[in-house]
Amino acid sequence: MDGVLVHENEALPGAAELIEHWRKQGKRFLVLTNNSIYTPRDLSARLARSGIEVPEDQIWTSALATAAFLKDQAPGGSACIIGEAGLTTAMHEAGFVMTDVNPDFVVLGETRTYSFEAITKAIRLINEGARFIATNPDVTGPSAEGVLPATGAVAALITAATKREPYYVGKPNPMMFRSAMNKLGAHSERTGMIGDRMDTDVVAGIEAGLHTVLVLSGISSREDVDRYPFRPAAIHDSVADLMENL
Repeated sequence: MDGVLVHENEALPGAAELIEHWRKQGKRFLVLTNNSIYTPRDLSARLARSGIEVPEDQIWTSALATAAFLKDQAPGGSACIIGEAGLTTAMHEAGFVMTDVNPDFVVLGETRTYSFEAITKAIRLINEGARFIATNPDVTGPSAEGVLPATGAVAALITAATKREPYYVGKPNPMMFRSAMNKLGAHSERTGMIGDRMDTDVVAGIEAGLHTVLVLSGISSREDVDRYPFRPAAIHDSVADLMENL
């Protein structure tokens, strides 16, 4: 989503046109994000304000992927959640009980209001046997004032105190893409991934067996590509280039 379709709430060149083309062609697609703060409805509204029309059922977040994974692991389980509406809503809809009394899991997502009390509670519950799950490993996130500590940074703090590493569900775990393909009913041989980061999007796409396209409208630059031992199948300046080839 960010760096591919939008940048700071502004639509990137070709983004709205590409989505509209896919819709007219009947192409199945999902918009993915590692951000677990917002619900798909929130993100659909945000995209609409940028001029990009994506229904909420075509948005797949790390929170939804985490909830789907845990529903498969422990149907009807319980969890202590550190996160915001995107994560709590997804876990509730997956049938989980939210509790801080002997939960099966501690699930860490992104929030703008990490509290010492919540982190302390998570540490104690993990030490008592709760399994540690995190929505994504991103250590920083953007804000108008500069970078903010994100899920991966807080997970590192909890790991330092518990000696327990979390299981990360979001990118670069290819499970994020596999769960998205399950939602689409798609097969990897006929599915492509368009992303802006070599270290999350492209590597996860390759490991999930997808056709990978890197666009240079976000994080990774053309010079960055040579630093990695893997390459995307295609590189474009932006999704506008894809429109020119349709």
